[in-house]
Amino acid sequence: MSSQKQINAWLDKYQTNGVSVALPELISYRNFANRLNLSPTRDIAGALSGADRSKIKGRGMEFDEARHYQPGDDIRCIDWRVTARTGKTHTKIFREERERPVFVMVDFMRSMHFGTEFLSKSVQACHLASFIIWNAVKRGDKVGGLFFNENTDVEFKPKAQAKSALTLLQKMLEVQNVSTAQSETHSISIEQIYIKNVQRLRYLAKPGSLVYLISDFNAISETALNTIGAISRHCEIKSVVISDPMELSLPNIGVRQNLSITDGSKRQQLQLGELKTREHYQQQQNAHFEQIKQGFAKFRVPCRSVTASKPIEQQVNQFDLGERL
Repeated sequence: MSSQKQINAWLDKYQTNGVSVALPELISYRNFANRLNLSPTRDIAGALSGADRSKIKGRGMEFDEARHYQPGDDIRCIDWRVTARTGKTHTKIFREERERPVFVMVDFMRSMHFGTEFLSKSVQACHLASFIIWNAVKRGDKVGGLFFNENTDVEFKPKAQAKSALTLLQKMLEVQNVSTAQSETHSISIEQIYIKNVQRLRYLAKPGSLVYLISDFNAISETALNTIGAISRHCEIKSVVISDPMELSLPNIGVRQNLSITDGSKRQQLQLGELKTREHYQQQQNAHFEQIKQGFAKFRVPCRSVTASKPIEQQVNQFDLGERL
């Protein structure tokens, strides 16, 4: 476990209080963008060309110009309007799409606002999302997002400009901070909220996109996983589980004491310092996280882990977050 002195030094270095998020700390991750590699790790069912290799061959979808027809041109691309107007056969030329859409979905529901050491899980999720967003901008890819909690959801269609990345980050931190401040009673379950947003993601993520799912996945259900599996047929999906050390095991202390835990509406008591309780809790949590991993494995979606107890830059592999984290 990190010492309090080290944690305080981290908080000062990363300009954060560990609970809420400010734009400067998200902008600072622009300096570390080269530590990620968002190149495709498998063939994706999208007709993209350019820097990212794909077995799918085809022209881009954006019209560029019309020119005189030349032997070998695809007759399906003949521009009949220009041909009729000029009396000479013309063909349409399409501009190749060189950027690869990157989409980030971040869960900011109640369970994400938990943290016992360096950061809350929701703040760490923001830091990780910033890493991904700035790397996509550096590569010239379009980047968009979907951020949600029990109270609201915000979507941002993929755009390529750095200015758009700033707007995207601003929207993300607004959802994170609003979620922290509000505590309402809802008529639908967190599982239904998660399903609704995953279904929305299915329409937002264009074929060929790279999609990051960032959450503790406490609200994920079989229905949500099936929808994610459907998205993975035409997009590359990478899931990242954000966890806190206390979700993995209870503190090992020599004196028995009761610990009260609340999510803002429900309260639970845990007894620390008892070996059987600690072992049972650890087994229960190991099974929980293994179930999440196996749920994604069924659809061949990589599932990696990030702890909220250490800075994200110490956990992101220099070469490939999706494969080595």
